[in-house]
Amino acid sequence: MKILIITGSLVQDHEFIYPFYRLQEDNNYIDIALKNALPVKGILGTSIPPKKEDANIIDYEKIYNKDYDLLILPGGAKAMEYLRQEKIVLDFISKFNQMNKIIGCICHGTQLLISAKILKTRKVTGYYSIKDDIINAGAEYINEAVVVDNNIITSPHYKFMGQWMREVLNKVK
Repeated sequence: MKILIITGSLVQDHEFIYPFYRLQEDNNYIDIALKNALPVKGILGTSIPPKKEDANIIDYEKIYNKDYDLLILPGGAKAMEYLRQEKIVLDFISKFNQMNKIIGCICHGTQLLISAKILKTRKVTGYYSIKDDIINAGAEYINEAVVVDNNIITSPHYKFMGQWMREVLNKVK
């Protein structure tokens, strides 16, 4: 399976690290899209990716060059402030959704779905502080550990990552 993780500086470390290594366990091909293809630091100081030699890092500009089966959007409030300004990223998310491909999104990562304008009439969750943003985007906010709505699997917090990744993997299989 070919997987893309889109993230940026000040990502919530847990929300990148857990899915990254969980998806590596099954020998999946993983690209990590970062601005200018440069490693960053998470909000807690972890190098993202943890070991550069374990990752295929690409620039946001190159995400259209490959066909992915799964998109992972980790959260982090600070990371999302910057990442949701990247038009190429938002356009990619929108097109990925139009193709009905699986999108796994956690915590503040849901803000990318909002900015990509793909949430109207959807059921999703996200960190409680963005509940109003989710509702204002036309979605129904569901306060649960994991919410599956067709191709979008969301979770509000890293404490639910095991359940979230289980649902993501079940959906792609």
